[in-house]
Amino acid sequence: MTSLGGMRIMVPESRELDLFGAMLIGEGAEVLRCPLVRIVELEDRAEADAWIDACIAGRFDHLVLLTGDGLRYLLLLSGARRGAFIAAFAKLRLITRGPKPARALREIGLTPDLAAPQPTSASILDLLSSEGVTGKRIGLQLYPGDGALALLRGLQDQGATVFAVTPYRYASQTETAEVAAAIKSLAAGAVDMIAFTASPQVEHLFAVARETGLEDALRSGLVRTPVAAIGPVVEDALQARGIAPALRPEGSFHLKPLVRAIAAWRAS
Repeated sequence: MTSLGGMRIMVPESRELDLFGAMLIGEGAEVLRCPLVRIVELEDRAEADAWIDACIAGRFDHLVLLTGDGLRYLLLLSGARRGAFIAAFAKLRLITRGPKPARALREIGLTPDLAAPQPTSASILDLLSSEGVTGKRIGLQLYPGDGALALLRGLQDQGATVFAVTPYRYASQTETAEVAAAIKSLAAGAVDMIAFTASPQVEHLFAVARETGLEDALRSGLVRTPVAAIGPVVEDALQARGIAPALRPEGSFHLKPLVRAIAAWRAS
């Protein structure tokens, strides 16, 4: 029997769902999909276009990338300016939060100049604060929601001029009824584990639960079902809602280490 043989693992929707699901299936797990999060293009791209033009014009000293999808969507939005946009990066100090933006940089032949010790916005702020940012011009790629506003404000409070952009938005993925059914499965004890790979999955799952009157069922389901979190950002999102994850990888917040951590937890 493979390491996860017989386990029923629920996986909320994300861009990497197929890859993660295939890894779990390869270890013998039965994967239950809970479609929640879909990333889509901006309805109004004027702000993002102006930000790209500012980057190309050399108005930034540092570029802080918080998500891999953020960089990919900026490149998509750059269109015919793509070559000039990438060339502008060579003149900037590139700073990443976690492995995903670093991987997106490698896709265009670049590497970070500085990486946060932990894949969190707070870690980015601590890192830059230790160096001093007074007078620095910082391009900051955000993600939808207010999860990184403390970073934005913290940099501004320390004297940096921050040029922020959110290059994509989230949309509901499928019928609410399908997500509600997944919540009921959790509450009924029909799932052996739920594994979160991004904090928006947590946020959207609780939002659907509120909309459908299933918030109590979701909380009871998450209390009775072991929860895996890919890293500290997801762990914080869960703990903010009173849920203590059973496990997360130590030190490497990627899909493969998460699968290994689930297998180790199962074997313990």
